[in-house]
This record gives sequence, structure tokens and C-alpha cells, in this order.
Amino acid sequence: MTATLPNCPQCESEYTYEDGTSYVCPMCGHEWTQASIDEATEAAIVRDANGNELKDGDTVTVIRDLKVKGSSSAIKQGTKVKNIKIVEPEDGHDIDCKIPGFGQIGLKSELVKKI
Repeated sequence: MTATLPNCPQCESEYTYEDGTSYVCPMCGHEWTQASIDEATEAAIVRDANGNELKDGDTVTVIRDLKVKGSSSAIKQGTKVKNIKIVEPEDGHDIDCKIPGFGQIGLKSELVKKI
């Protein structure tokens, strides 16, 4: 039984091959190791202020008052946010959610804790 080699992380080509401890893509010439794949996977995990892993649909609370641009009010500490969505970070905001009274908003994961 043959082991399945990973697709190229740069061009997604399936025609990769092993060269010692590295993988090589003949289509784009990219070379990488399993350790670099593991590091990228770990970096993609979104964690709250306490280090707990966050996933889509989790419920979190805000750990401090947050000023909102364009609004005279702030999101208060302890505000419960239900059904979060993890997104690609944009200006450090890696959580997309809907907060009553504010609507759709982006939050930074380090400013919330998982319930």
C-alpha cells in the first residue's frame, strides 16, 4: 500500500514527490517539509484569550469594553456572542459575528473567551 503524498501548498498540484526529507513539486518547483506543513496548520488554529481553540458556532464572551468605530456606545465586558464564525484575519479580526445592538462585526480572538 502506497502512502499518499500531500498536494503542493503553493500551486495545489497533485504531482509531488519525496526527495529525502523534503517534498518537491515538479510543476512550480516549490520545496517544503512535513514540519513546515505542521507549523502552518498550528498557526491556522484560532485561540481565545485563555488559549482555548475556537471553532465556528462557539459562544464566547467579551473580556473587556470595546470601542466601536462610528458608534457612540461600546461593547461592554461580559457581552455574550453566540454562533461565531472563524474567518481569515483582516486587520487582526479573525472572528465574524452578530452582536445585538451593533449588527455584523469583526472581533479579535484575543479579546474573547470561550464559554
